[in-house]
Amino acid sequence: MEYSPRVYDLSLHTVGLIVGSLLLAIHVIALILPEQTKGWLVKLPRSKPLGIGILAVDSLWSFWLVSNMDLGEFSQYRTWLQIGVPIAFVLTMTFVDEFLAVRALGMLALLAAEPVLSAAFLRPEVSRLLLVILAYVWLTLGLFWVGMPYVLRDQINWLTKTGSRFRALTLAGLVYGLVVLVCAVAVY
Repeated sequence: MEYSPRVYDLSLHTVGLIVGSLLLAIHVIALILPEQTKGWLVKLPRSKPLGIGILAVDSLWSFWLVSNMDLGEFSQYRTWLQIGVPIAFVLTMTFVDEFLAVRALGMLALLAAEPVLSAAFLRPEVSRLLLVILAYVWLTLGLFWVGMPYVLRDQINWLTKTGSRFRALTLAGLVYGLVVLVCAVAVY
């Protein structure tokens, strides 16, 4: 089996549509149902079922990556890595109780940044930086959430502390998603 150096074959247009639509949908829900969203966000860090669900997505994505990407000089260890991913899933689910949802969300942010950066790589449009900046924010937050999961809890507490702050940041996210979506349709 030959492995492609570029695992994700997504265009910037497709990535822009997906990311813009997701940002728009998430922030519209938060705008329409602010109290329910705040309540859900406050419960998120310690939600074990949600943590297991997100961790399962992370594990499937990681298994797919290990199976399909060019590992270079580590290709001889592909089978061991494929065996290791489900083992890591079970061990993480079993022994990393504390803030499992936050850690799993951090891993998801790290995984999600790569296809975005891959699609924007060497593209001439300046508006691609909207996606690149977002991907680097995901990478930075993902690293903190995996290593210091209480940071997300503190970020959620800060975000939900006042209604005006929550509404302002929700509107900012809505506008950002709309701009990304417009760029995906008109520019990419």
